[in-house]
Amino acid sequence: MKMDFISALIFFSVIALTLFITWWAAKQTTTASDFYTAGGSLTGWQNGMAIAGDYLSAASFLGIAGAISLNGFDGFYYSIGWLTAYLVVLFLIAEPLRNLGKFTMADMIGARFGAKKVRGAAALNTITIVMFYMLAQLVGAGALIKLLFGIPYAGSVLLVGTMMLIYVLFGGMTATSWVQIVKAMLLMAGTIIISFLVLMKFNFNFIGMFDAMRNATPHGEAFLHSGVVYKDTIGLISVLMALVLGTAGLPHILMRFFTVKDAKTARSSVIYSVWIIGLFYILTIFLGFGAAKFVGADAIIAENAAGNMAAPMLAGVLGGNALESFVAAVAFATILAVVAGLVLSGASAIAHDLYGQIFKNGKVTEKEQVNAARWASIAIGVFSIILALGAEKLNVAFLVSLAFCIAASANVPTILLTIYWKRFNTTGAVVSMLSGLIVALVLVAMSPSVWNPVEGAALFTGEPIFPYPLPTIFSVPAGFIGAWLGTVLSAKRHEELETSYAEVRFKAETGYRELDN
Repeated sequence: MKMDFISALIFFSVIALTLFITWWAAKQTTTASDFYTAGGSLTGWQNGMAIAGDYLSAASFLGIAGAISLNGFDGFYYSIGWLTAYLVVLFLIAEPLRNLGKFTMADMIGARFGAKKVRGAAALNTITIVMFYMLAQLVGAGALIKLLFGIPYAGSVLLVGTMMLIYVLFGGMTATSWVQIVKAMLLMAGTIIISFLVLMKFNFNFIGMFDAMRNATPHGEAFLHSGVVYKDTIGLISVLMALVLGTAGLPHILMRFFTVKDAKTARSSVIYSVWIIGLFYILTIFLGFGAAKFVGADAIIAENAAGNMAAPMLAGVLGGNALESFVAAVAFATILAVVAGLVLSGASAIAHDLYGQIFKNGKVTEKEQVNAARWASIAIGVFSIILALGAEKLNVAFLVSLAFCIAASANVPTILLTIYWKRFNTTGAVVSMLSGLIVALVLVAMSPSVWNPVEGAALFTGEPIFPYPLPTIFSVPAGFIGAWLGTVLSAKRHEELETSYAEVRFKAETGYRELDN
């Protein structure tokens, strides 16, 4: 793609808008609460839009469109799983998390277990998940800028990394939230326009579109059925478990519930986000089918082996350079906003949980905590950029599914049991988080995601020891088993640091905090 003046104007206008929001937000960010949670000032619809913006990342817009265009129904599993995941968040997590926590997921667990090692384990999980998720966004951004401007992949990643740090260092959560809101609106607009153009190509005949797709790809009839990628039932269940359960353990999503004033607003924000996200994921069918039909698998793979550029290429075919530039600009803003949120959640784990609560025992000033968060943001940003430079050929939707697998395994069992199991204790919480994390990482390291006999198809060449791309079906039970074993086999050495279950459950259900005083 060669950008003309109008195309360049559209692209840079969107980027300028996000930078203006950051400049405005920087003037509002003075305290730690402003930096981490926008001072809890967002309304239900604003936070719902911001959650949708956070959730509709490069994996959703670039990765799912590419996965459907290349793999048909098997690519659509991502849409199904990630939408269903919000029901888990809505019914089990949102209100208790908002009522018990302050800035981070570790605050919520720390409301029941006061031992430093619990907060340390939670912070370790947060940083690990953030790094996997960041990797996906930077890979997508690098491929996108390479497509638009012909800048080498490495230079593209460095450019995106620099801009994301500007968002976080100056604007904090206020900038990140409003960029997410604006980006969500633009992303939905672009997706609706492309979907309309695709349907128009099929004479607005929805059934006819499916009939046409039977012969539109090398997969033939199989394109419309499961089995192109996921030929094994256990492997498929493992992927779906990661998608459905992972959202409830994602640090940057959980942080969003602290940006509103109370649990009622947190619940309403989830409802708003579900409607937006649901509509988007339905429209991914048109993005994927349109790319497969009108761009073609060969062209998609030639541009990016993982299919990450299917959506912008489809926009170019249907609407020319102007629409492709608009879609690419929105995708770029999408990536910048999401990585800013990720950096913020990782920085909060380092600055608030590790530095502020563990090393400083909570005796830290607002200025010290914000400064620590900014230095932590730089460290996380630099490290993630280095990792992204070697991951150009990996599909961003799959990379994010790895983050979801770890979140489901390492965080979700502990979060649920903290709220709902009376006997759960400090040792159980630590063992649960570490067992889920370690089992997930070890099995992924031995999986086809990392090892492949075909040179260049994965990070390393060789036969995988573990047969499934995602180990969620094994690692999530490991988290629950670790929680049970740690609880029943441990002596209650930390009992004096634990809040009574009745008190925790009361706060989780009501949000009443006078008992803290």
